[in-house]
Order: sequence, then C-alpha cells, then structure tokens
Amino acid sequence: MAPTAATTSPSFSAASVAYGSQVFSGSKAKPFLMKFNTPNYLRSFSGLKAMTFVSCELETSFLGKESNSSLRNLFAPRMGKQRQSFSNHFQPRASSYKVAVLGASGGIGQPLALLVKMSPLVSALHLYDIANVKGVAADLSHCNTPSQVLDFTGPSELANCLKGVEVVVIPAGVPRKPGMTRDDLFNINANIVRTLVEAVADNCPDAFIHIISNPVNSTVPIAAEVLKQKGVYDPKKLFGVTTLDVVRANTFVAQKKNLKLIDVDVPVVGGHAGITILPLLSKTKPSVSFTDEEVEELTVRIQNAGTEVVEAKAGAGSATLSMAYAAARFVESSLRALDGDGDVYECSYVQSDLTELPFFASRIKLGKKGVEAIIPSDLQGLTEYEMQALEALKPELKASIEKGVGFAQKQAATV
Repeated sequence: MAPTAATTSPSFSAASVAYGSQVFSGSKAKPFLMKFNTPNYLRSFSGLKAMTFVSCELETSFLGKESNSSLRNLFAPRMGKQRQSFSNHFQPRASSYKVAVLGASGGIGQPLALLVKMSPLVSALHLYDIANVKGVAADLSHCNTPSQVLDFTGPSELANCLKGVEVVVIPAGVPRKPGMTRDDLFNINANIVRTLVEAVADNCPDAFIHIISNPVNSTVPIAAEVLKQKGVYDPKKLFGVTTLDVVRANTFVAQKKNLKLIDVDVPVVGGHAGITILPLLSKTKPSVSFTDEEVEELTVRIQNAGTEVVEAKAGAGSATLSMAYAAARFVESSLRALDGDGDVYECSYVQSDLTELPFFASRIKLGKKGVEAIIPSDLQGLTEYEMQALEALKPELKASIEKGVGFAQKQAATV
C-alpha cells in the first residue's frame, strides 16, 4: 500500500491506494488513525513508491468505517509480528457481498464496476450486458482487489447473474444526447428497466435495487409496479439513485464559498430531473449564508448540471464519470448498512409519505433491511424560495410518476 509523498499523517490518494481515498466522501464516517510498519508484501501492493512506515489519517472515507475494518482484517493476519496499532479499536469482521451491475459495458457501467471492484465489502462482482461485457470483466479481473469478477451476456444468462446477489445496480439504458430531454428517453429505458426488474424479482427478490436508468422519476415507479405484479415489492429496498445531485451540490457550494469540500453537506430533495431537483441550500452544513442571487444561481446550476456535461461533451456522451462515482458511493453506503453500520444516511428517491406524492427524494437512514427511516427535518423551516420551488416541482414530479405507473400497468395488461 503506497502512501502519498509525506512523512507524517498523509492521506491516501485515489492513485496510491487500491481501496479509495479521502475524497470519496460518502455519508457520515468517523475519523481514524492507522499506523503500521510496512512489510515487504505491502511494498509491492501498488505500482507506486512505498515507504517502509505508513501513517494514514482519514477524516472520512468513501469506504466508511466498516469497509476500513474489512481492509484491516485483510491485511492484519499477514503482517505477522509487525508492530501495529489501530487507535479506534475496530472489531475485525469478515464481510462479503455479491453485487450485480446490469448494463456493465456502458458509459456509466464500466467506471461504476471499477469503483465497486475497489470495495473490500464485495466478494463477487457480477457484470451483465447484452454485448461487450466479457472484455470489461477480463480487464477488471486483473485488479488486485479481493472480489471475483464474473461476466454474463444476454437474456439467457441474466438469471444466473442475479442468483444470490444482495445489491443490484441498474445503469442500463441509452444516454442523453444534445437536445434530448429525459422524457425523450422514456420509451427505450422504460422497457429496459421493466425487463431487468422482472428478472430481479424472479431471482433475487430480497436484494437492494438501485435504479440509475433515466428518467429516474418514472423508472422507479415502473420498477415498483413490476415488483408488485410479481408479489415481491418491498418499498424499503427500492432506491432511485439521486446521489449525483448531492455530489454536485456539495461541489458547487464548496467552490462558491471556498469551503473545505469534505465538510460540505447539502441535502437535495424532490426528484432527479430539471426543476424537480431541489437543493436545500438553507440546510447546508457547515452553516453558510447565501445571497438571493447566489441561491438562484446555484439552484439552477445544480438542476442543469447534466445538460452542462452533455453540451461540454458535444455529442460524445453524458455525465458518465460523475454518475458512476455517485452510484458507487450509494452502493458503498448500502453495503455498510447491510454490514451493520448504524450511522448511514444518504438522499434517495424512494416511496415516501413526506409529501402527497407517492415517491420523493429526501434524506434517508439506511439499515440492514433497506430504508430504516425517512428523515422529515430537512423539509421543516424552509425559506420562502425553497417552499415555492417545492410547490412548483410537485406537478411535474406527479406527472412523471403517473407516466411510469401507467406504462407498467399497460404492459402488464398486454401480457
């Protein structure tokens, strides 16, 4: 494990450690200090220069405390009598979960699979797509992280891909192109999500299901209807991944206010398209003041950030890398929750009673059985701007939900 170039308490960089870094900041994670003498086998762990002594301090981690416990559990037995001290006294835990990525050879699927492969909480990574997935799996299998990578191609192999899986991530679908709205994606991606969720219902009905395929405002209700039709719907285990909106909000606010990025937390509620994305800037932590102009500027930029990337790529793609990063963060949070971490919070688009809408994105607490609690406090004490924006987004979000439900019910009626 190669440290960055420092002699006292360096933070690992993403390039120098195979399992993540300080910048992969998910939900709340407690700090730890890790010190040990580096034995010979660790000096060759990565291809970068390694020091004989490592002192590592992370304020928070994409991996979280349970994942770091697993990482230590992996290394500690092989260190023999090497001197070591772990100041936070983590209890060793052998954790292993199977994760399936459906749409793994796509623009989001490939970087997402790489990031998931980095997690020590994953024992098996199942990659599915209709084509070109064997090469992705072969490439990833060369990464010296513990999880086994298996590839599955085409509908005939989908069932085997899903058997025994605890977390299913669905980025499959066509991306947005310049001038294309999320609504334009509906017919293609709706059918893809319906087919994949049917297979999940048949083969791993108890799995956490992470929906990335756009338009999320509609595809999550489609997934819910399919699961209901199959008699296996558990609203606590179906998630629309809106983490990218939070990631963007945190980044833009930190840049605007010159804040330390790792400290910034902005809840984002509503949905995952246009004006349905509502960053609650008044709830920003640490507390910071915004002018009316800054609130409007930041809100509009967060809402239109996907278009910003589409236009910058000039027809060559959409927001694949940032989406993969955000999705991997949500996967890791889910794995931590499954593994018993009682302090995991994320924003997600789920079945909700916070508003009159049946689905709504807000902060949730994750547990072993999925959504453990929906946190109502973020919607309390809103500014006038935020209250007006909340009311303005509801008709559009309601229409998107009804469109998804109508699609699923129509498909069921024609079978």
